[in-house]
Amino acid sequence: MPPTGRPRYRFADLVLSPARRSLRREGREVPLIPRYLDLLILLVERRDVALHRREIFDRVWADVVVSDGALSQAIRTLRRTLREDDERPFIRTVSRHGYRFVCPVVEEEDDGTDAVPADPPATPSPAGGTRASAAGDVDPMDLALARLLDAAATDEARRDAAEELHALGTAEALRRLGQEPGRARAWAHLRDGRWDVPGAGEVPLLSPPAGPTAWAALARLRLERARRLAGSRWASASAGGAAAGALAGLLGGLAVAALGGSADASLLGSLALVGAIVAGLGAAGVGFGLATAEVLVRSGRVPAFAVLGAAGGGLVGFASHRVVTSLVAALFGLDRPAIGGGFEGLCLGVAAGLGFGLATRRMVDGAAAPRGRRRLLTVAATAIACALAGALASASGARLGAASLDAIVDRFPSTRVRLDTLGRPFGETGLGPRTGIALGLGEGLLFGAGLAAGLTHRPRRLGNG
Repeated sequence: MPPTGRPRYRFADLVLSPARRSLRREGREVPLIPRYLDLLILLVERRDVALHRREIFDRVWADVVVSDGALSQAIRTLRRTLREDDERPFIRTVSRHGYRFVCPVVEEEDDGTDAVPADPPATPSPAGGTRASAAGDVDPMDLALARLLDAAATDEARRDAAEELHALGTAEALRRLGQEPGRARAWAHLRDGRWDVPGAGEVPLLSPPAGPTAWAALARLRLERARRLAGSRWASASAGGAAAGALAGLLGGLAVAALGGSADASLLGSLALVGAIVAGLGAAGVGFGLATAEVLVRSGRVPAFAVLGAAGGGLVGFASHRVVTSLVAALFGLDRPAIGGGFEGLCLGVAAGLGFGLATRRMVDGAAAPRGRRRLLTVAATAIACALAGALASASGARLGAASLDAIVDRFPSTRVRLDTLGRPFGETGLGPRTGIALGLGEGLLFGAGLAAGLTHRPRRLGNG
């Protein structure tokens, strides 16, 4: 039973019940994915005003970041689901502002019964009559399939057609699509669109017309989405990691000073700068992998986060190791220091991917941007995962930031930077095993927290271009 006093809304031949989160047509459930149902409820409940796009995004997509195209797609899907036409409009577009629900609505108390709508208020047609029921002998699946296969159609039009085919029946749509290689792009749209239609069937990855050409078409669709979203996410992740690295460097300098070492203001600033550069580069690699995974992969998100996060972190770590060791050897004529690189980046990338992926596994229709407590939980999960990875990697002999810096400055006896005092609280002279594990734990914790805080930052609204 719905809460007492919660209204439901009747319009045209439909009944919308926010309390039961259902849309019914003549007593039968009309399938809508949860966010599209949220959007319809918002439009109907606020039908007295034209809602700004920003308010819609903040209300309906509160925990993810999507492009403006996601809202346009949702409105198109609602119009198709409601069976809007020129004679019976439901949602009006307000130029440069947003949308408004314009169909006449009867509001009544929701008593929990499946009410069948009475004759709704007639919407006048341009000719002065009322809307007649659609008639015709053309199979709607054939019409949608023709739009999907139209070589001149835009990607948006093809996506609309693909969603309509899923609503009509995925298996039958695939059967009619056939197995011709030239229909690979149509298959790609069916595969990509199945996530946005409740009850859509499977679109196999191995059966024809799937194949290299179809996979390439699917990759193109998702890479275009990645181009719009991943760049902003990557920059935020890099900034978050750099901030965490600067904090780690500053805290390390203060710890050295507290343990009797030398650490004046200039040295503290230098350590903070080094930390920001090292962690910022690491976060750039891992963040790019995670940002790419969340916009390219819709199924198997957590493994994809782990794999691509590891790939990004490993590549940046390997490249950084080669650059730093080569510079030390070329500029100072010294042996190449034993510093961290690809292995350390891979470990932190896997951990960050697992932590971030598990914390945001339910946010699958956009780039995760939780708020409040959910954001804190995401940051905490990623930080803890990276802390454990940092400790385990250090225990195995890997060198993270502090250990790598110590290996470099050890080549310069006259330097003021001495990190060996950090081993005193652990009963060690220099950075022994216990000290390394403790430093790895702390560095991983700060790195994961900064990375996740950057990734979950909500950027300014993203457009389609």
